Amino acid sequence: MATGQDRQAVAARLGFSETVFVDDAGTGVVDIYTPSVRLPFAGHPLVGTSWLLGRLRARPELLHPPAGSVPTWQDGEFTWIRGRAQWAPDRRMQEYASAEQVESLPCPPPGDGWLYAWAWQDRAAGRVRTRGFPRRGDAIVEDEATGASAIVLTAELRRALDIMQGKGSQILTRPGPNDTVEVGGRVILEETRSL
Repeated sequence: MATGQDRQAVAARLGFSETVFVDDAGTGVVDIYTPSVRLPFAGHPLVGTSWLLGRLRARPELLHPPAGSVPTWQDGEFTWIRGRAQWAPDRRMQEYASAEQVESLPCPPPGDGWLYAWAWQDRAAGRVRTRGFPRRGDAIVEDEATGASAIVLTAELRRALDIMQGKGSQILTRPGPNDTVEVGGRVILEETRSL
């Protein structure tokens, strides 16, 4: 089994926002790394992991990242997970007056720490435009699909959302049972690589 240091090196080499290592597909034990840190939880990478395990006919009912047990399921073209806002600490939600303001932000905006910039596109319909900026000092200046931040925003607003993030990622969220939030998205396999 690869060590944390080995996994960190692989994640840095791949250069994705997050890289998920599946330790046991049958039981759903996973480990998550960015190019610079290990994460206890990451929303959209777990949506993708669930989708891929389902495609391989190995999807468990629960994924187990370090943060805790994450239920997962498929509903039509959307793969869903359920998580908790406290699993994504230290993320600042900043509302802007318009989607255009969110789109015109420099990449990354000045400042330190995780910033989730958002604006209503249609408040009545629950549609928002967002951009996610980790600002960790690694190579990831903007995260194109941030399920963990979407969970935090949904928990704060206490309503279902249809989120357009990055250059075109659609993230659906809704409050779940026992102070959880459900996050769903479509997954597209772009490529496979051997390491």
